[in-house]
Amino acid sequence: MNQKNRRLANRIYLILAALFIASLVTSNLIFQKFFYWYPLAIKLFNVKLFEVSVGLLPYPITFLITDILSEIYGKRKANEVVIAGIFASFFSLLIIYISKEAPATSWSVVDDSTFVTVFGAAPLAVLASMLAYLFAQFIDIKVYHFWKNLTQGKHLWLRNNFSTFTSQFIDTLTVLVLLCSFNIIEWDKFWGLLLSGVLFKILIAALDTPLLYLAVYAFRKKFNLNINEELLD
Repeated sequence: MNQKNRRLANRIYLILAALFIASLVTSNLIFQKFFYWYPLAIKLFNVKLFEVSVGLLPYPITFLITDILSEIYGKRKANEVVIAGIFASFFSLLIIYISKEAPATSWSVVDDSTFVTVFGAAPLAVLASMLAYLFAQFIDIKVYHFWKNLTQGKHLWLRNNFSTFTSQFIDTLTVLVLLCSFNIIEWDKFWGLLLSGVLFKILIAALDTPLLYLAVYAFRKKFNLNINEELLD
């Protein structure tokens, strides 16, 4: 690879890493708002179908990005972004904790009680999310490369969906167990939120497959990569 393409590949890598970290941190900050995503009045264990947290909206982006990184940049580069996301999330947890302890002024638009209501559960949520995320993302990358090696770089849709389905289920299960254990969410909503969350994530994962194909095609064309070939340092 010539020097110009190497610089371009590094810039794209940094942009993808930034989008990954921003999506992850944002999902941890906005998770307490829930919305009803589907109009059918179907209830699953006291929860409407697709009654999910807005924190799920940016989260699937992280799995799409790790799949792109795994396919083009390789397993090591994908793992580096995952680790960077962990540090960024714990840093945001520290900032939230310090901000919560700082007393608001009398003229502050956001007073202490409002801040605690919105961000009070965030430290526990970030902790729960990080434990789930740590398992899910590394499993996603591992399963992705298992299928990539098994199929010798063919059948992109197979490794994309199988890795994401597996990791998203583990992520949803783990984070809900922890949030219910911390009394952030009531246990009677556990099964409904689990099924709704998993179904929502599977649907989004299926919809992002064309985006992965488009990204991989663009990378291979730009950098003259063969099937199963990765950009190396």
